Amino acid sequence: MGREYEVEIGPVAHGGHCVARTDEGRVLFVRHALPGERVVVRVTEGREDSRFLRADAVEVLQASKDRVEPPCPFAGPGRCGGCDWQHAAPGAQRRLKASVLAEQLERLAGMSAEDAGWDGTVEPAPGDKVPRGEVPAWRTRVQYAVDAEGRAGLRRHRSHEIEPIDRCLIAAPGVSELGVEKRAWPQTASVEAVAATGSNDCQVLITPVPGGRLPLVELDRPVSVLRVEEERSGGRGARGGERSVHRVHGRPYVRERAAERTWRISAGGFWQVHPMAADLLVRTVMTGLTPHKGDMALDLYCGAGLFAGALADRIGPKGAVLGIESSKRAVEDARHNLADLDRVRIERGTVEKVLPRTGITEADIVVMDPPRSGAGRRTVEQVAALGPRRVAYVACDPAALARDLAYFRAAGYVPHFTKAFDLFPMTHHVECVTILKPAPKGS
Repeated sequence: MGREYEVEIGPVAHGGHCVARTDEGRVLFVRHALPGERVVVRVTEGREDSRFLRADAVEVLQASKDRVEPPCPFAGPGRCGGCDWQHAAPGAQRRLKASVLAEQLERLAGMSAEDAGWDGTVEPAPGDKVPRGEVPAWRTRVQYAVDAEGRAGLRRHRSHEIEPIDRCLIAAPGVSELGVEKRAWPQTASVEAVAATGSNDCQVLITPVPGGRLPLVELDRPVSVLRVEEERSGGRGARGGERSVHRVHGRPYVRERAAERTWRISAGGFWQVHPMAADLLVRTVMTGLTPHKGDMALDLYCGAGLFAGALADRIGPKGAVLGIESSKRAVEDARHNLADLDRVRIERGTVEKVLPRTGITEADIVVMDPPRSGAGRRTVEQVAALGPRRVAYVACDPAALARDLAYFRAAGYVPHFTKAFDLFPMTHHVECVTILKPAPKGS
Protein backbone atom coordinates (compact mmCIF):
# COMPACT_ATOMS: atom_id res chain seq x y z
CA MET A 1 0.00 0.00 0.00
CA GLY A 2 1.16 3.47 -0.88
CA ARG A 3 3.60 2.40 -3.60
CA GLU A 4 3.31 4.39 -6.82
CA TYR A 5 3.68 3.23 -10.44
CA GLU A 6 3.51 4.98 -13.78
CA VAL A 7 1.33 2.85 -16.07
CA GLU A 8 -0.75 2.84 -19.23
CA ILE A 9 -4.40 2.05 -18.56
CA GLY A 10 -5.90 -0.92 -20.36
CA PRO A 11 -9.52 -2.01 -20.78
CA VAL A 12 -12.39 -1.40 -18.38
CA ALA A 13 -13.31 -4.27 -16.04
CA HIS A 14 -16.48 -5.14 -14.13
CA GLY A 15 -16.62 -3.18 -10.88
CA GLY A 16 -15.88 0.44 -11.82
CA HIS A 17 -12.16 0.19 -12.54
CA CYS A 18 -9.75 -0.41 -15.41
CA VAL A 19 -6.93 -2.93 -15.78
CA ALA A 20 -3.25 -2.01 -15.96
CA ARG A 21 0.08 -3.77 -15.42
CA THR A 22 3.26 -2.66 -13.77
CA ASP A 23 6.59 -3.00 -15.61
CA GLU A 24 7.16 -6.30 -13.78
CA GLY A 25 3.75 -7.60 -14.88
CA ARG A 26 1.72 -7.11 -11.69
CA VAL A 27 -2.00 -6.66 -12.41
CA LEU A 28 -3.56 -3.44 -11.14
CA PHE A 29 -7.27 -2.65 -10.85
CA VAL A 30 -7.27 1.14 -11.15
CA ARG A 31 -10.05 3.54 -10.23
CA HIS A 32 -10.34 7.16 -11.44
CA ALA A 33 -8.70 6.31 -14.76
CA LEU A 34 -9.91 5.67 -18.33
CA PRO A 35 -8.70 3.26 -21.04
CA GLY A 36 -5.69 4.53 -22.98
CA GLU A 37 -4.54 7.04 -20.38
CA ARG A 38 -1.02 7.32 -18.98
CA VAL A 39 -1.26 7.87 -15.22
CA VAL A 40 0.55 7.61 -11.92
CA VAL A 41 -1.27 5.21 -9.62
CA ARG A 42 -0.98 4.67 -5.89
CA VAL A 43 -1.69 1.21 -4.46
CA THR A 44 -4.63 1.15 -2.03
CA GLU A 45 -4.89 -2.61 -1.39
CA GLY A 46 -2.58 -5.58 -1.77
CA ARG A 47 0.54 -7.30 -0.50
CA GLU A 48 3.70 -8.50 -2.19
CA ASP A 49 2.13 -11.95 -2.72
CA SER A 50 -1.31 -10.74 -3.88
CA ARG A 51 -2.60 -11.94 -7.25
CA PHE A 52 -3.55 -8.38 -8.08
CA LEU A 53 -3.37 -4.93 -6.53
CA ARG A 54 -5.99 -2.21 -6.25
CA ALA A 55 -4.93 1.35 -6.95
CA ASP A 56 -6.14 4.91 -7.56
CA ALA A 57 -4.97 7.14 -10.38
CA VAL A 58 -3.48 10.11 -8.51
CA GLU A 59 -1.92 11.97 -11.47
CA VAL A 60 -2.99 11.98 -15.11
CA LEU A 61 -0.04 12.31 -17.51
CA GLN A 62 -1.91 11.71 -20.78
CA ALA A 63 -5.68 12.15 -20.56
CA SER A 64 -8.39 10.44 -22.57
CA LYS A 65 -10.64 12.61 -24.73
CA ASP A 66 -13.51 11.17 -22.65
CA ARG A 67 -12.17 12.62 -19.39
CA VAL A 68 -14.04 15.48 -17.72
CA GLU A 69 -13.48 17.35 -14.49
CA PRO A 70 -15.60 15.50 -11.91
CA PRO A 71 -18.71 17.65 -11.27
CA CYS A 72 -18.92 16.38 -7.69
CA PRO A 73 -16.48 18.05 -5.27
CA PHE A 74 -16.41 14.86 -3.15
CA ALA A 75 -15.32 12.54 -6.00
CA GLY A 76 -11.74 11.44 -6.48
CA PRO A 77 -9.01 9.19 -5.05
CA GLY A 78 -9.68 8.37 -1.42
CA ARG A 79 -12.97 10.31 -1.41
CA CYS A 80 -16.64 9.27 -1.71
CA GLY A 81 -17.17 5.77 -3.09
CA GLY A 82 -20.75 6.27 -4.25
CA CYS A 83 -19.87 6.99 -7.89
CA ASP A 84 -17.35 5.31 -10.18
CA TRP A 85 -17.32 7.42 -13.35
CA GLN A 86 -17.64 11.08 -12.32
CA HIS A 87 -14.48 11.67 -14.37
CA ALA A 88 -16.00 10.28 -17.62
CA ALA A 89 -18.33 12.03 -20.06
CA PRO A 90 -21.89 10.62 -20.02
CA GLY A 91 -21.61 8.94 -23.42
CA ALA A 92 -18.26 7.44 -22.44
CA GLN A 93 -19.80 5.98 -19.28
CA ARG A 94 -22.37 4.12 -21.37
CA ARG A 95 -19.66 2.84 -23.72
CA LEU A 96 -17.67 1.59 -20.73
CA LYS A 97 -20.71 -0.27 -19.41
CA ALA A 98 -21.33 -1.75 -22.85
CA SER A 99 -17.75 -3.02 -22.93
CA VAL A 100 -18.19 -4.67 -19.53
CA LEU A 101 -21.46 -6.33 -20.55
CA ALA A 102 -19.90 -7.62 -23.79
CA GLU A 103 -16.90 -8.98 -21.90
CA GLN A 104 -19.04 -10.74 -19.29
CA LEU A 105 -21.28 -12.32 -21.93
CA GLU A 106 -18.26 -13.61 -23.83
CA ARG A 107 -16.32 -14.83 -20.80
CA LEU A 108 -19.11 -16.34 -18.71
CA ALA A 109 -21.69 -17.36 -21.33
CA GLY A 110 -19.58 -17.77 -24.47
CA MET A 111 -21.96 -15.39 -26.25
CA SER A 112 -21.32 -12.51 -28.59
CA ALA A 113 -23.59 -9.46 -28.62
CA GLU A 114 -25.27 -10.95 -31.69
CA ASP A 115 -25.84 -14.24 -29.85
CA ALA A 116 -27.55 -12.28 -27.05
CA GLY A 117 -29.70 -10.33 -29.50
CA TRP A 118 -28.10 -7.11 -28.28
CA ASP A 119 -27.15 -4.13 -30.43
CA GLY A 120 -24.10 -3.41 -28.27
CA THR A 121 -25.35 -0.14 -26.79
CA VAL A 122 -26.41 0.96 -23.31
CA GLU A 123 -29.36 3.32 -23.57
CA PRO A 124 -29.85 6.32 -21.27
CA ALA A 125 -33.11 6.52 -19.34
CA PRO A 126 -35.60 9.09 -20.66
CA GLY A 127 -34.56 12.54 -19.50
CA ASP A 128 -31.05 11.48 -18.46
CA LYS A 129 -29.12 12.79 -21.47
CA VAL A 130 -27.06 15.62 -20.03
CA PRO A 131 -24.12 17.64 -21.41
CA ARG A 132 -20.53 16.84 -20.55
CA GLY A 133 -19.71 17.86 -17.02
CA GLU A 134 -23.32 17.63 -15.76
CA VAL A 135 -24.95 14.99 -13.58
CA PRO A 136 -28.54 13.68 -13.75
CA ALA A 137 -30.26 13.80 -10.35
CA TRP A 138 -31.83 10.35 -10.36
CA ARG A 139 -31.36 8.51 -7.07
CA THR A 140 -34.67 8.45 -5.17
CA ARG A 141 -33.16 6.54 -2.21
CA VAL A 142 -29.88 7.50 -0.57
CA GLN A 143 -28.38 5.82 2.48
CA TYR A 144 -26.13 8.17 4.40
CA ALA A 145 -23.58 6.94 6.92
CA VAL A 146 -23.05 9.12 10.00
CA ASP A 147 -19.63 9.77 11.54
CA ALA A 148 -18.73 10.11 15.22
CA GLU A 149 -19.44 13.86 15.11
CA GLY A 150 -22.97 13.24 13.81
CA ARG A 151 -22.22 14.40 10.25
CA ALA A 152 -24.03 12.67 7.38
CA GLY A 153 -21.89 11.43 4.51
CA LEU A 154 -21.15 8.51 2.20
CA ARG A 155 -18.62 5.74 2.63
CA ARG A 156 -15.33 5.80 0.81
CA HIS A 157 -14.63 3.03 -1.68
CA ARG A 158 -14.16 -0.39 -0.02
CA SER A 159 -13.92 1.32 3.36
CA HIS A 160 -15.88 1.97 6.54
CA GLU A 161 -14.51 5.51 6.58
CA ILE A 162 -17.08 8.23 5.96
CA GLU A 163 -16.77 11.19 3.59
CA PRO A 164 -18.93 14.01 5.03
CA ILE A 165 -20.84 15.77 2.25
CA ASP A 166 -23.16 18.77 2.00
CA ARG A 167 -24.96 17.53 -1.12
CA CYS A 168 -25.13 14.40 -3.29
CA LEU A 169 -25.36 15.39 -6.97
CA ILE A 170 -27.01 12.14 -8.09
CA ALA A 171 -29.73 12.37 -5.40
CA ALA A 172 -33.21 13.07 -6.78
CA PRO A 173 -34.63 16.52 -6.01
CA GLY A 174 -37.02 15.08 -3.42
CA VAL A 175 -34.11 13.60 -1.48
CA SER A 176 -31.98 16.74 -1.71
CA GLU A 177 -34.90 18.87 -0.51
CA LEU A 178 -34.98 16.98 2.80
CA GLY A 179 -31.66 18.54 3.80
CA VAL A 180 -30.29 15.45 5.56
CA GLU A 181 -26.71 16.66 5.09
CA LYS A 182 -27.41 20.04 6.71
CA ARG A 183 -28.23 18.85 10.22
CA ALA A 184 -26.48 16.82 12.92
CA TRP A 185 -27.45 13.20 13.66
CA PRO A 186 -26.24 12.42 17.19
CA GLN A 187 -26.15 8.78 18.32
CA THR A 188 -26.96 7.71 14.75
CA ALA A 189 -25.26 5.07 12.60
CA SER A 190 -27.09 5.74 9.32
CA VAL A 191 -29.97 7.65 7.74
CA GLU A 192 -31.77 6.44 4.62
CA ALA A 193 -33.75 9.10 2.75
CA VAL A 194 -36.55 8.12 0.35
CA ALA A 195 -38.51 10.37 -2.04
CA ALA A 196 -41.25 8.52 -3.90
CA THR A 197 -41.97 8.89 -7.61
CA GLY A 198 -45.53 9.89 -8.44
CA SER A 199 -46.45 11.04 -4.94
CA ASN A 200 -45.15 13.57 -2.44
CA ASP A 201 -44.27 10.86 0.09
CA CYS A 202 -40.89 11.19 1.77
CA GLN A 203 -39.39 9.00 4.44
CA VAL A 204 -36.28 8.76 6.58
CA LEU A 205 -35.18 5.48 8.15
CA ILE A 206 -32.85 6.08 11.09
CA THR A 207 -30.53 3.42 12.50
CA PRO A 208 -29.22 4.51 15.93
CA VAL A 209 -25.82 3.41 17.19
CA PRO A 210 -26.09 0.47 19.65
CA GLY A 211 -27.84 1.80 22.73
CA GLY A 212 -28.38 5.18 21.09
CA ARG A 213 -31.51 7.30 21.35
CA LEU A 214 -33.44 8.42 18.29
CA PRO A 215 -32.71 12.11 17.56
CA LEU A 216 -35.49 14.66 17.17
CA VAL A 217 -35.97 14.92 13.40
CA GLU A 218 -36.52 18.38 11.92
CA LEU A 219 -36.01 18.42 8.16
CA ASP A 220 -36.80 20.91 5.39
CA ARG A 221 -40.09 19.27 4.31
CA PRO A 222 -42.73 16.94 5.82
CA VAL A 223 -41.41 13.41 6.19
CA SER A 224 -42.30 10.09 7.79
CA VAL A 225 -39.77 8.84 10.35
CA LEU A 226 -38.96 5.21 11.08
CA ARG A 227 -36.46 3.53 13.38
CA VAL A 228 -34.42 0.61 12.03
CA GLU A 229 -33.09 -2.15 14.24
CA GLU A 230 -30.49 -4.82 13.39
CA GLU A 231 -30.32 -6.48 9.98
CA ARG A 232 -31.89 -9.89 9.63
CA SER A 233 -31.01 -12.64 7.17
CA GLY A 234 -33.22 -13.42 4.19
CA GLY A 235 -35.03 -11.11 1.83
CA ARG A 236 -33.72 -9.98 -1.52
CA GLY A 237 -29.98 -10.60 -1.09
CA ALA A 238 -27.87 -7.73 -2.39
CA ARG A 239 -31.02 -5.67 -2.93
CA GLY A 240 -31.81 -5.50 0.79
CA GLY A 241 -32.64 -8.05 3.45
CA GLU A 242 -35.39 -8.02 6.09
CA ARG A 243 -34.97 -5.33 8.71
CA SER A 244 -36.89 -4.67 11.89
CA VAL A 245 -38.52 -1.28 11.26
CA HIS A 246 -40.66 0.66 13.73
CA ARG A 247 -42.82 3.65 12.82
CA VAL A 248 -42.08 6.81 14.81
CA HIS A 249 -44.53 9.07 12.99
CA GLY A 250 -46.11 9.29 9.55
CA ARG A 251 -46.89 6.45 7.16
CA PRO A 252 -44.80 3.26 7.38
CA TYR A 253 -44.69 3.16 3.57
CA VAL A 254 -44.37 5.38 0.51
CA ARG A 255 -46.66 5.40 -2.52
CA GLU A 256 -44.98 4.90 -5.87
CA ARG A 257 -46.64 5.28 -9.26
CA ALA A 258 -45.85 3.03 -12.23
CA ALA A 259 -47.58 0.92 -14.88
CA GLU A 260 -50.79 2.97 -14.35
CA ARG A 261 -51.12 1.79 -10.75
CA THR A 262 -50.20 3.10 -7.30
CA TRP A 263 -47.90 0.85 -5.28
CA ARG A 264 -47.44 0.70 -1.54
CA ILE A 265 -43.78 0.12 -0.68
CA SER A 266 -43.20 -0.52 2.99
CA ALA A 267 -40.23 0.96 4.81
CA GLY A 268 -36.98 -0.36 3.42
CA GLY A 269 -38.75 -2.46 0.76
CA PHE A 270 -37.31 -2.97 -2.71
CA TRP A 271 -38.28 -0.58 -5.50
CA GLN A 272 -36.30 0.57 -8.50
CA VAL A 273 -34.17 3.56 -7.49
CA HIS A 274 -34.30 5.47 -10.78
CA PRO A 275 -37.62 7.36 -11.17
CA MET A 276 -38.06 6.16 -14.77
CA ALA A 277 -36.95 2.57 -14.20
CA ALA A 278 -40.21 0.86 -13.24
CA ASP A 279 -42.16 2.05 -16.29
CA LEU A 280 -39.23 1.52 -18.64
CA LEU A 281 -38.66 -2.05 -17.47
CA VAL A 282 -42.36 -2.95 -17.54
CA ARG A 283 -42.63 -1.62 -21.08
CA THR A 284 -39.59 -3.58 -22.25
CA VAL A 285 -40.65 -6.80 -20.52
CA MET A 286 -44.22 -6.69 -21.85
CA THR A 287 -43.03 -5.91 -25.38
CA GLY A 288 -40.80 -8.98 -25.28
CA LEU A 289 -43.29 -11.36 -23.65
CA THR A 290 -46.34 -10.33 -25.73
CA PRO A 291 -48.84 -11.71 -23.19
CA HIS A 292 -52.00 -13.33 -24.56
CA LYS A 293 -55.46 -13.39 -23.05
CA GLY A 294 -55.78 -16.46 -20.83
CA ASP A 295 -52.03 -16.98 -20.32
CA MET A 296 -50.58 -18.67 -17.24
CA ALA A 297 -47.80 -16.31 -16.08
CA LEU A 298 -45.16 -16.39 -13.36
CA ASP A 299 -43.52 -13.39 -11.70
CA LEU A 300 -40.49 -14.75 -9.83
CA TYR A 301 -38.77 -12.57 -7.21
CA CYS A 302 -41.87 -10.40 -7.58
CA GLY A 303 -41.16 -7.80 -4.88
CA ALA A 304 -44.17 -5.51 -4.44
CA GLY A 305 -45.86 -7.03 -7.50
CA LEU A 306 -44.88 -4.62 -10.28
CA PHE A 307 -44.62 -7.16 -13.10
CA ALA A 308 -47.42 -9.34 -11.72
CA GLY A 309 -49.79 -6.38 -11.94
CA ALA A 310 -48.72 -5.54 -15.48
CA LEU A 311 -49.14 -9.18 -16.53
CA ALA A 312 -52.59 -9.43 -14.92
CA ASP A 313 -53.80 -6.40 -16.84
CA ARG A 314 -52.79 -8.02 -20.13
CA ILE A 315 -53.83 -11.66 -19.69
CA GLY A 316 -57.39 -10.80 -18.70
CA PRO A 317 -59.78 -12.47 -16.24
CA LYS A 318 -59.33 -15.93 -17.76
CA GLY A 319 -55.57 -15.87 -17.18
CA ALA A 320 -53.62 -16.41 -13.97
CA VAL A 321 -50.47 -14.95 -12.41
CA LEU A 322 -48.40 -16.52 -9.65
CA GLY A 323 -45.87 -14.30 -7.90
CA ILE A 324 -43.15 -15.67 -5.61
CA GLU A 325 -41.13 -13.50 -3.21
CA SER A 326 -39.06 -14.30 -0.13
CA SER A 327 -39.43 -11.00 1.76
CA LYS A 328 -42.35 -11.01 4.20
CA ARG A 329 -42.80 -7.25 3.93
CA ALA A 330 -42.75 -7.31 0.12
CA VAL A 331 -45.30 -10.14 0.03
CA GLU A 332 -47.64 -8.13 2.24
CA ASP A 333 -47.20 -5.14 -0.08
CA ALA A 334 -47.79 -7.23 -3.21
CA ARG A 335 -50.98 -8.74 -1.81
CA HIS A 336 -52.21 -5.28 -0.84
CA ASN A 337 -51.26 -3.73 -4.17
CA LEU A 338 -52.97 -6.43 -6.23
CA ALA A 339 -55.96 -7.16 -3.97
CA ASP A 340 -58.36 -6.08 -6.74
CA LEU A 341 -57.04 -8.79 -9.09
CA ASP A 342 -58.40 -12.19 -8.11
CA ARG A 343 -56.39 -13.83 -10.89
CA VAL A 344 -53.13 -13.00 -9.04
CA ARG A 345 -51.72 -15.17 -6.24
CA ILE A 346 -48.61 -14.28 -4.25
CA GLU A 347 -46.62 -16.98 -2.42
CA ARG A 348 -43.84 -16.35 0.08
CA GLY A 349 -40.52 -18.21 0.03
CA THR A 350 -37.47 -18.76 -2.12
CA VAL A 351 -38.25 -19.48 -5.75
CA GLU A 352 -36.37 -22.78 -5.90
CA LYS A 353 -38.33 -24.14 -2.91
CA VAL A 354 -41.78 -22.67 -3.56
CA LEU A 355 -42.05 -23.24 -7.30
CA PRO A 356 -41.96 -27.07 -7.11
CA ARG A 357 -44.53 -27.01 -4.28
CA THR A 358 -47.11 -25.10 -6.33
CA GLY A 359 -47.92 -28.10 -8.50
CA ILE A 360 -47.55 -26.00 -11.63
CA THR A 361 -46.26 -28.14 -14.49
CA GLU A 362 -46.37 -25.61 -17.30
CA ALA A 363 -46.44 -21.85 -17.84
CA ASP A 364 -46.86 -19.65 -20.89
CA ILE A 365 -44.69 -16.69 -19.89
CA VAL A 366 -42.28 -16.00 -17.02
CA VAL A 367 -40.67 -12.86 -15.56
CA MET A 368 -37.54 -13.26 -13.42
CA ASP A 369 -36.08 -10.29 -11.55
CA PRO A 370 -33.57 -11.91 -9.18
CA PRO A 371 -31.23 -10.14 -6.74
CA ARG A 372 -27.72 -9.21 -7.81
CA SER A 373 -26.41 -12.77 -7.30
CA GLY A 374 -28.74 -14.05 -10.03
CA ALA A 375 -31.20 -16.95 -10.17
CA GLY A 376 -28.74 -19.85 -10.39
CA ARG A 377 -28.69 -23.13 -12.25
CA ARG A 378 -31.39 -24.92 -10.24
CA THR A 379 -34.00 -22.19 -10.63
CA VAL A 380 -33.21 -21.76 -14.32
CA GLU A 381 -33.72 -25.49 -14.86
CA GLN A 382 -37.03 -25.38 -12.95
CA VAL A 383 -38.27 -22.52 -15.14
CA ALA A 384 -37.17 -24.16 -18.39
CA ALA A 385 -38.92 -27.41 -17.39
CA LEU A 386 -42.26 -25.51 -17.44
CA GLY A 387 -41.87 -24.95 -21.19
CA PRO A 388 -42.74 -21.23 -21.40
CA ARG A 389 -42.83 -19.69 -24.86
CA ARG A 390 -41.02 -16.61 -23.51
CA VAL A 391 -38.97 -15.76 -20.41
CA ALA A 392 -38.08 -12.19 -19.42
CA TYR A 393 -34.92 -11.98 -17.31
CA VAL A 394 -34.26 -8.63 -15.60
CA ALA A 395 -30.69 -8.28 -14.36
CA CYS A 396 -28.88 -5.62 -12.36
CA ASP A 397 -25.51 -7.39 -12.67
CA PRO A 398 -23.96 -8.40 -16.03
CA ALA A 399 -21.97 -11.28 -14.52
CA ALA A 400 -25.08 -12.87 -12.99
CA LEU A 401 -26.94 -12.34 -16.27
CA ALA A 402 -24.19 -14.04 -18.27
CA ARG A 403 -24.00 -17.02 -15.91
CA ASP A 404 -27.76 -17.55 -15.98
CA LEU A 405 -27.92 -17.18 -19.78
CA ALA A 406 -25.40 -20.02 -19.99
CA TYR A 407 -27.65 -22.14 -17.75
CA PHE A 408 -30.65 -21.30 -19.92
CA ARG A 409 -28.82 -22.29 -23.08
CA ALA A 410 -27.97 -25.67 -21.51
CA ALA A 411 -31.67 -26.01 -20.63
CA GLY A 412 -32.78 -25.30 -24.20
CA TYR A 413 -33.47 -21.54 -24.17
CA VAL A 414 -31.67 -18.81 -26.13
CA PRO A 415 -31.92 -15.01 -26.17
CA HIS A 416 -34.50 -13.44 -28.45
CA PHE A 417 -33.28 -9.94 -27.65
CA THR A 418 -31.37 -8.05 -24.96
CA LYS A 419 -31.66 -4.40 -23.95
CA ALA A 420 -29.26 -2.58 -21.65
CA PHE A 421 -30.21 0.61 -19.79
CA ASP A 422 -28.11 3.13 -17.87
CA LEU A 423 -30.39 3.36 -14.83
CA PHE A 424 -27.45 4.12 -12.50
CA PRO A 425 -25.56 7.06 -14.08
CA MET A 426 -22.10 7.84 -12.68
CA THR A 427 -21.83 4.33 -11.21
CA HIS A 428 -20.63 1.09 -12.83
CA HIS A 429 -24.05 -0.56 -12.55
CA VAL A 430 -26.22 -1.35 -15.58
CA GLU A 431 -29.72 -2.83 -15.86
CA CYS A 432 -30.46 -5.40 -18.56
CA VAL A 433 -33.54 -7.17 -19.88
CA THR A 434 -33.13 -10.36 -21.89
CA ILE A 435 -36.10 -12.08 -23.52
CA LEU A 436 -35.51 -15.80 -23.99
CA LYS A 437 -37.28 -18.31 -26.20
CA PRO A 438 -36.94 -22.06 -26.83
CA ALA A 439 -33.91 -22.86 -28.98
CA PRO A 440 -34.72 -23.98 -32.53
CA LYS A 441 -34.97 -27.74 -32.82
CA GLY A 442 -31.68 -29.34 -33.78
CA SER A 443 -29.60 -26.35 -32.65
